[in-house]
Amino acid sequence: MRKVLGIDPGSRSIDLCLLCDGEVCGEASIDTSEASKDPYKVVDIVESIGGSDLVVLPSGYGVEITYLDEIPEDVFIDWFFMFILISDQEEIKRLASQGVEGAFIYDAMAKIVYEFKKRRVKGVFIPGVINLPTIPVYKKINKIDMGAADKLAVTVLGVHELSEKHDVDYEDVNYIHVEMGYGYNAVIAVRNGRIVDGVGGSLMPGPAFLTSGSLDLEIVQFIKRFDKSDVFSSGCSSITKIFSLEEWFRKIRDNDLAKTCFESMIDSVVKIVYSMTSVVKDPMEILVSGRVGRRDEVFNILRDRLKDVAPVDLMRGLEGSKLVKETAQGYAVVGDGLLGGRFERLIRHMKINEATGSSLDYVVLPRFLSTDLGRRYLRLRKFLKSQAYNINMLKGLLL
Repeated sequence: MRKVLGIDPGSRSIDLCLLCDGEVCGEASIDTSEASKDPYKVVDIVESIGGSDLVVLPSGYGVEITYLDEIPEDVFIDWFFMFILISDQEEIKRLASQGVEGAFIYDAMAKIVYEFKKRRVKGVFIPGVINLPTIPVYKKINKIDMGAADKLAVTVLGVHELSEKHDVDYEDVNYIHVEMGYGYNAVIAVRNGRIVDGVGGSLMPGPAFLTSGSLDLEIVQFIKRFDKSDVFSSGCSSITKIFSLEEWFRKIRDNDLAKTCFESMIDSVVKIVYSMTSVVKDPMEILVSGRVGRRDEVFNILRDRLKDVAPVDLMRGLEGSKLVKETAQGYAVVGDGLLGGRFERLIRHMKINEATGSSLDYVVLPRFLSTDLGRRYLRLRKFLKSQAYNINMLKGLLL
């Protein structure tokens, strides 16, 4: 029996989905803040399952297919914070100690994965959208978040779901995926069963509950100083000072600021879905997933505002899954395919196994390599197999 475990590190919960020969055979979920305080809870769950042939690890912004044992232990923590989290360990520790909610997931991810490394778990990191060869380079320039690894994973699951639902081959699946999670939103375009474009959480033109999405460069230049906390502490929660998702939704009815932020969120998703019709001319469906996307007040608005694009439906996920989010299921599906299981043809068709590099490889701003992060990038990039798109170009500009 082929057993694959997918671990999705959500902003609110860490979900684990176990597939046995491609079928759901185990699930678990743990609060992210709890996992940050005690990462051994997640490790213990994984060990209690026992005998997984592959664990698909929390992969953050995504990298080319990289196995846990391929990264030397003496650089592993630096490598993980650099390419998976695009941060550094001290900054995340500081933010977590200050109670910054978005930092808990980064802290938990690092602790859990390092424990797996020490225990020699057979683990793999998977790509984000920007790593795929199915997206032309010109779409990637000066972008990082075209859809993180969890957004890629849930879209892979979406291609499988629509292939079965409409009884068509993978190459006949054309659709737009809307993922609206607790912290971040994303819209991914699929043409002929392959991801061809994407807009991730920090690139969306409007806020999610935790993140602001993209910012006008004029705002960046006059504020001047940003840190990682601004990525996950600048959305509707921070704007309204309402830190419970449930309370925020209740306030939308009678709080002008909460209502305005909600409308901005919806508008940004609708706008990007319409923009994706330039690459997916006749989508068969718009699939919606995620903690926020599944709420009636969100889904019903999206269904109404997008009805002229395509039928809008909620993602169903894998048969047999009752507990975990679709993103965790997607992680496991990718792992099963990489192992040559039930979903091997899907993974090969979508060219997930041909992904290259890191999410930082297309940053071509001349100042990048002179920053602290840029210097770390130069030092650690050699531990990935493929050649970076930007390094020689940027070095030439600095000469």
